[in-house]
Amino acid sequence: MKTLSTILLLTIVIGGTGCMGEKEIPWSDEVWKKGNLHTHSLWSDGDDYPEMIMDWYKRNGYQFVGLSDHNILQEGEKWSAVTRSPIRQQTFEKYLANFGQDWVEYREDTAGISVKLKELDEYRSKFEGDDFLIIKSEEITSSFEGKPIHVNATNISELIGAQEGGSVAEVMQNAINAVLEQRERLDQPMFPHINHPNFYYAISVDDMMKLDGERFFEVYNGHPAVNNYGDQEHPGTEEMWDMINVQYIADGKPLMYGIATDDSHNYHLFGSQFSNSGRGWVMVNSVELTPEALVDAMERGHFYSSTGVEIKEYLISSKKLGFSIVEEEGLDYTIEFIGLKEREESARVLSTQEGTSAEYVFEDDDIYVRARVTSTKLKVDPFQVGDYEMAWTQPIMRK
Repeated sequence: MKTLSTILLLTIVIGGTGCMGEKEIPWSDEVWKKGNLHTHSLWSDGDDYPEMIMDWYKRNGYQFVGLSDHNILQEGEKWSAVTRSPIRQQTFEKYLANFGQDWVEYREDTAGISVKLKELDEYRSKFEGDDFLIIKSEEITSSFEGKPIHVNATNISELIGAQEGGSVAEVMQNAINAVLEQRERLDQPMFPHINHPNFYYAISVDDMMKLDGERFFEVYNGHPAVNNYGDQEHPGTEEMWDMINVQYIADGKPLMYGIATDDSHNYHLFGSQFSNSGRGWVMVNSVELTPEALVDAMERGHFYSSTGVEIKEYLISSKKLGFSIVEEEGLDYTIEFIGLKEREESARVLSTQEGTSAEYVFEDDDIYVRARVTSTKLKVDPFQVGDYEMAWTQPIMRK
């Protein structure tokens, strides 16, 4: 393992993704694509039909969604029983009312009603077009000694399923390797990302530091049980993010990027005790709305994560990082630039600015810098009561 004294040299040698060129690079404000990459339906443990879920996301301004049910792709024949619970009865009635008798396939017998779930290839044409895309995904759901280990696979073609291993880190690595193997074999852009590491505190920051080939993890997840903020014994996910990148840089690995997701399961009951839609998303700067273009943009770090704050006029150069915020009347914004400096062992806040625009001029001893924006607007249907809307830019290396 390399020491932090070698970090400055590595920032020059690593290059590639996460590093800046010599000239200013403005990202176009016209091509931001909003998406959620972690979504569940009745194909696993979500509580609504995929068409109803896609209809919600499309009506609420999203351009893409990754449907990522546990250890299953939305392929083949699968029936879902309509239990006698009032919520499940209402769910079926809404589905039937929205899509009609000609579309909904169901059967009724002495056991009750069962609905045949539509496959992705059956219903995607109802939603997809120039303004909306459904990405085939899977939540690779494994465990080690009772600890849940979940890794999302975005834009896959073939089912991967649960993985095994001799440790938490090894199980994760095997899932990552399975995604990367499929990517290379099929020559199809796809990527894994680590889901909710603090879910039952199953995945430690040390586990994630050991990984190879992983570029993404969930810095924010909307599920009520994921402990985004940690506790007295466990760091929160944002703190983990910087700890991982300090070690990744020391080990000569590319930077880890932070994703915000819904991890939505509940579409009829609302509150911080449920896993609802609209809590966290990514905004990807991509001209094209295709899986290939979105994967490429995200792997280059051309996206930010948000729970409500919208960024515009984003610009990076070899000298500075700057951006503006889409202002909402009556709100205040705090922008913090967070990064790692030479001869320091951990990342810290380098600059705090108030207002709707800010820039950070790189100093000679900066190694990487990212930004966090916090609004004074309380989040509607938050992960935790009292949360404010936020956004996180991806870390960039000062070349």
